[in-house]
Amino acid sequence: MSLLVVLIPPRPRLRSRTPGADAAAAPRASGEIAYLLSSDSMSVQREGQCAPALLPKADSVIAVLAESDVSWHRITVPKAPATRLRAALAGVLEEALLDDTETTHLALAPQAKAGEQAWIAACDRAWLATELSRIEQSGLRVDRVVPAAWPDEPPSGHFHELSHPHDGTQLTVGLTWSHGNGVATWPLQGGLARALLPQPLPASVGFTATPAVAAPAERWLGTAVTVVTPAERALAAARSLWNLRQFELAPSHRGVDALRDRWRSFMSPAWRPVRLGAVTLVLLQLIGLNVWAFQQRFALSNKREAMVQLLKTAHPQVRAVLDAPVQMQRETEALRAAAGQAGDSDLEALLQAAASAWPQGQPVQNLKFEPGSLTLAVPNWGPEQIDQFRSALEPSGWNIEAAEARITISRAGGRS
Repeated sequence: MSLLVVLIPPRPRLRSRTPGADAAAAPRASGEIAYLLSSDSMSVQREGQCAPALLPKADSVIAVLAESDVSWHRITVPKAPATRLRAALAGVLEEALLDDTETTHLALAPQAKAGEQAWIAACDRAWLATELSRIEQSGLRVDRVVPAAWPDEPPSGHFHELSHPHDGTQLTVGLTWSHGNGVATWPLQGGLARALLPQPLPASVGFTATPAVAAPAERWLGTAVTVVTPAERALAAARSLWNLRQFELAPSHRGVDALRDRWRSFMSPAWRPVRLGAVTLVLLQLIGLNVWAFQQRFALSNKREAMVQLLKTAHPQVRAVLDAPVQMQRETEALRAAAGQAGDSDLEALLQAAASAWPQGQPVQNLKFEPGSLTLAVPNWGPEQIDQFRSALEPSGWNIEAAEARITISRAGGRS
């Protein structure tokens, strides 16, 4: 599955114009944004910088925030329903935040549980909403927003550019220090960074640096560092479990968007052979169904014609054939009656069936015969006797109805 990682430029801040220019000044001025594309979420296939409208399409889109744009606060997660959790977090952090809680976006750490200690990420809500809108106006949907660094163990340090050389100024290098107690970013100029960095360093600490600052970082640190490009570091951040799209900035209509994305992917040139195959399969199914229906109609027509011919052969006196099975049964019943033989709907057959299951010792009060049915009065019968009578005759194809101390016997499915 393809992955597009977008590096959101750092939020503009009021600062002195010297020394140098801000690292995001060039892309901010041109409206361009840095990105990387990966097919396996493990390696960078392509990277670049372009306007949001020209960003490449991908199955998943993740935005990465700069280290300096996210502040971190460790609190005990309040026990509140999901609909009121944002307000509860704002109440807990009201004294710790420098900005108004109404203008600050808050996000819980992955797998945070109520009543337990957890980290809360905070950033400017209006700025982040604007950046997400810039990206999504191009037709992309940002699935997750992740920080470039977060509190974690073991501790790690990353050297990167705070400003680029401009008009003869020097490169400004910064250090982002991530550890179990938070995240901080300091410039290497002066003695603040060296004073804040723990001494001695933990044995498990790891240091990385961007290619542009690797040499000065090693001179300042006095040891070798691992060189990683901004794209590689952003891809590693995208693999984290963090997701800052929560509460007011949570994506909406995910189901509709997912269907739209799947349809867009299905209509892309890469899926053209699949579309042609699906259309061909549907056409073959329709042709096959029509051929099968024609064969069934032809076979049914032959059977009807055979029944008509059988009726005319057996009963040549029938001239107009409207319903061959009904007319065949009617003519056969007429021949049977003329020959003096009893049929299933005659009194003899009905009396014989009733006698075969009649309870011993029970007299017949009276009876009523109609063609195809025999009604007997049984005022002294109980439910058990009626059930026994029914269970004895129904397996032989007889229908038994009991109502108002009477039972009616008729041939199940027979015709009168």
